[in-house]
Amino acid sequence: MHASTSSLILDSALDAIGNTPLVRLDRLAQEEGLKCNLLGKVEFLSAGGSVKDRIAKAMVLAAERDGKLIPGKSVVIEPTSGNTGIGLAMTCAIKGYPVIITMPNKMSQEKEALLRALGAEVIRTPDEEPWDSPRSHIGVAKRLQREVPYGVILDQYGNVNNPLAHEYTTGPEIIATITSTASTPTKPSSLKVDAFVAGAGTGGTITGVSRALKKDHNPQCIVVGVDPIGSILALPEHLNDESPKPYVVEGIGYDFVPQVLSRDPIDVDYWVKTSDDDAFRAVQRLMMTEGLLVGGSSGSALSGALAWLKTERGQKVAQAEGSNVVVLLPDGIRNYMSKEWFLDFALRPGTSRIPQTVSDAVNRCN
Repeated sequence: MHASTSSLILDSALDAIGNTPLVRLDRLAQEEGLKCNLLGKVEFLSAGGSVKDRIAKAMVLAAERDGKLIPGKSVVIEPTSGNTGIGLAMTCAIKGYPVIITMPNKMSQEKEALLRALGAEVIRTPDEEPWDSPRSHIGVAKRLQREVPYGVILDQYGNVNNPLAHEYTTGPEIIATITSTASTPTKPSSLKVDAFVAGAGTGGTITGVSRALKKDHNPQCIVVGVDPIGSILALPEHLNDESPKPYVVEGIGYDFVPQVLSRDPIDVDYWVKTSDDDAFRAVQRLMMTEGLLVGGSSGSALSGALAWLKTERGQKVAQAEGSNVVVLLPDGIRNYMSKEWFLDFALRPGTSRIPQTVSDAVNRCN
């Protein structure tokens, strides 16, 4: 029997990336009248705090193997919504590479603070600039690569190691957990992943996990992509607005289709559009019902999953006892605690669940 990673002394924080738990969302499932097992893959428990740790580590290690990163010379440059940048800054802090991150203004102050704490330089760019503008976070990164000696863009949008990181780690972790958890009379299980739901940003997560699940584990697994209203990633095209529009939730959706995202129906069976309000209400439910301190894109994933489970095809899975529906929860609330959408419900009067008699006593003491 092999010792688990958690029982060993790790060589560095890089060894604490991934191996995140699947958590039953039974209370939410009961509220929704679901008979399936609703399960959250909780990625904020990874070392850097998000699912993007996985691709950051994979891209840096691959670039070193390929000779693209030269210790003592190379400078890593990356355009990001923040989480990939944090993963890269953490990895490069350990490896010894300087890091420059370009990031749109709408991304949280917490992300910038964490990046700087890890030693990265951060350059903010206008939100309204399209992706192919020289003033966008992608355009500025490309200019920096031309101007900074030994500058290297690892390019999460086109780097094959992005989806491969999920095909080789995230997906197999989910499969191993599902297949090794016994089916019991009180907690029946099909012992396979029947549906997988994830938001799409670069698309590496949903593409890589889908391939892991469908290739050898369960070819009939249904994969559902979640795309915020205002983004253009969903199919069929009529689901999207004619032109990209601003939205608040961070880390998912784009105004272009990244190279690493497969929208082939072989990989992604269905798409669901979600609003900011959908996402933030779902975050509150995850916190207050399941005790999971997740970020906004986790709310998008959950609200998209619940919406799909109400469709005709989704109902067949939702009402099948023992079927396993896995929702990818990409990051935690750490990155968003100053955001208005979080403070609005966290500090709003009436959020507490304590009985009125206790509340009255507390108020008298204030």
